[in-house]
Amino acid sequence: MTINAVGREIPDFIEGYGKVKHYQGAFARKPEGRIAGPVLRCTGSDITDKRVSSIKEAIKASGLKSGMTVSFHHHLRNGDYVVNMVLDACAEMGIKGLTLFPTALFGVHKKVIDHIKSGVVSRIMGSVNGPIGQLISEGGMEVPVVLRSHGGRPRAVMAGDVHIDVAFIAAPTADKYGNMCGTLGKSACGSLGYAFTDADYADKVVVITDNLVQFPAAPVSISQTKADLVVEVPSIGDPAGIVSGTTKVTRDPLRLLISSYASKLIEASPYFTDGISFQTGAGGIPLAVTAFMKEAMIKKGIKGSFGLGGITGYFVELLKEGLVDKLMDVQSFDLDAVRSIGENPNHIEISADWYANPWNCGAAVNMLDVVILGATEVDTDFNANVNTEADGALLHGTGGHQDTAAGAKLTIIAQPLLRGRIPCVTDKVYNVTTPGEVVDAIVTEYGVTLNPRRKDLADAVCGLKGLPIVPMEELAARAKKMSGPTDPVSTTDRIIGVVEWRDGTVIDVVRQLKK
Repeated sequence: MTINAVGREIPDFIEGYGKVKHYQGAFARKPEGRIAGPVLRCTGSDITDKRVSSIKEAIKASGLKSGMTVSFHHHLRNGDYVVNMVLDACAEMGIKGLTLFPTALFGVHKKVIDHIKSGVVSRIMGSVNGPIGQLISEGGMEVPVVLRSHGGRPRAVMAGDVHIDVAFIAAPTADKYGNMCGTLGKSACGSLGYAFTDADYADKVVVITDNLVQFPAAPVSISQTKADLVVEVPSIGDPAGIVSGTTKVTRDPLRLLISSYASKLIEASPYFTDGISFQTGAGGIPLAVTAFMKEAMIKKGIKGSFGLGGITGYFVELLKEGLVDKLMDVQSFDLDAVRSIGENPNHIEISADWYANPWNCGAAVNMLDVVILGATEVDTDFNANVNTEADGALLHGTGGHQDTAAGAKLTIIAQPLLRGRIPCVTDKVYNVTTPGEVVDAIVTEYGVTLNPRRKDLADAVCGLKGLPIVPMEELAARAKKMSGPTDPVSTTDRIIGVVEWRDGTVIDVVRQLKK
């Protein structure tokens, strides 16, 4: 056992995961070696049509066999049909022992549980939201799930930690030779940012589309040079499921108060100047912060350089009104963003590698000034947990939490002090997703709590009217008093989840819940 840099006692070897590289600090591990790659392959001039008749034919032609690794992307989020279609076909073909390497799984993928129980899927490396996470929390898989951030995933592929045998890409539009995009078609999802790495590094790439157009398709997100096979199906998903997250500004007075405090902190910071860049993502509070910032930018005549990450209609409004120059979109969070990325050349599609990979020549998160994040809980060391609920259930993915916190100059976690009677600020989080060394401020309905590392921010807000400053000890004590005693999470010793930091080191583990 080793105690890592955030004080977690982690085994040196985890069954079903392997030898552990222990977390040493947010920026401690540096890359070595060369970039891994797929097998060389070619398509000669005698093949001008890559279509096959069915998903089963594509699986057969790809050479997919039991024990291999298959990847998926989640741009259709809770509206995706492709994961279920492919795994159903694999089950019918007798393929077992697959490693599932999705960017994320949602409630719509509940059927994966049947494939886990029948042995079609034996391992998952990716975010497990909802019912699949609950199954795993209760010991439903033989080996631990591996959780990586949006930037950690492409890093793992390029570093050779994960090799994709077959990538299945849900393409809202494609042609017979494999050119594809996400902005056109009845299932348009906007950016295909997470699929780029899979297309670049998989041994075989299968394009699954419900909008086959004449060659050459245009515009092209991922070109024919990456695609091996094309399958046309009646439907790849329901675009309405894209908006499965919260994409409306909160109307709750308490959450609006939190949002206004966060906005005031940003306005008081040295980053609120012309050229400011920011990511706020989806969720009621972050969207309200965006709205408050918009007001402040107009009032003070400030124009931003770019908005980043998962893009919503609120960011699209900022672009249209000239309050930001560019949007860099790895995932379109609602249908306004889907339309915008297809129409506005200043709304740019970016890959997950470009967005957040810590081991390339410069991820977009490195250029961020401000990011607004949430968490299920934070502790007095400013460590944040986004993976597990208060009961210890592994129900959420990491997303870009680690990446943006590490890259941004000002990282703010904005949330109520309690959810129901559950305290969101505690002495020690159950699971560390993001270390406190990259979190600058916690904002609650009681004010702003600054990380003591940021003396510059303390100076910036000192004496500012309407912005209470609350020391962490006082905030934690208030949470404890309001919630009353809470029972510790009851677990077995068995590890069911491994949480990697974005550089591939293990920052924490999640253990099986006691029944």
